Amino acid sequence: MKMTKREKTEDILAILDKLYPHPTVPLQHRDAYTLLISVLLSAQCTDERVNKVTPPLFRRANNPYDMIKMSVEEIREIIKPCGLSPMKSKGIYGLSKILIEKYNGQVPNSFDALEELPAVGHKTASVVMTQWFSQPAFPVDTHIHRLAYRWGLTNGKNVTQTEKDLKRLIPESRWNKAHLQIIYFGREYCPARRHDWTMCPICKKYLRKRLRK
Repeated sequence: MKMTKREKTEDILAILDKLYPHPTVPLQHRDAYTLLISVLLSAQCTDERVNKVTPPLFRRANNPYDMIKMSVEEIREIIKPCGLSPMKSKGIYGLSKILIEKYNGQVPNSFDALEELPAVGHKTASVVMTQWFSQPAFPVDTHIHRLAYRWGLTNGKNVTQTEKDLKRLIPESRWNKAHLQIIYFGREYCPARRHDWTMCPICKKYLRKRLRK
């Protein structure tokens, strides 16, 4: 009997639970603000590199009040290894200024408010909402989109459709955990390049079936 997409999802979640029972946020942070900045910096950059850049940045400014004491150019020099530094430095300075003027220096716990901040998109807002404020969200970046498509959980052509598909297949109570589990799994077993599906606990089970068709 052919397995339904929901049954396949449950099986994949069971594999992820066995491999990563207690996943933690890979980005180093101490509060909502430092998490927000770290996630912003992670766009088109590895978490490992972000974690090397944020210590010197946060030694200078780990809150919006200290951040706007620096110029955009000073911020840019520190975060340059993360790439896209012109846009990211302007975003960091701009959002810090807005947090002070509009939210008393605090990061708002609202999707709409977060997405109105400079350089903060839906994925960044989703990470902060789910990982810090414990609100239901399923952040989908290009890596999660790639795995969900590879595993046959979505036919979406973009991350927006993939997010909708995964939210429908995965129980809301599991969104936070599953998001992190898929990230870790992709890095260890299911990379974009030089992927050996025969050594991947999920792909060797499901890609084999698809390849036999």
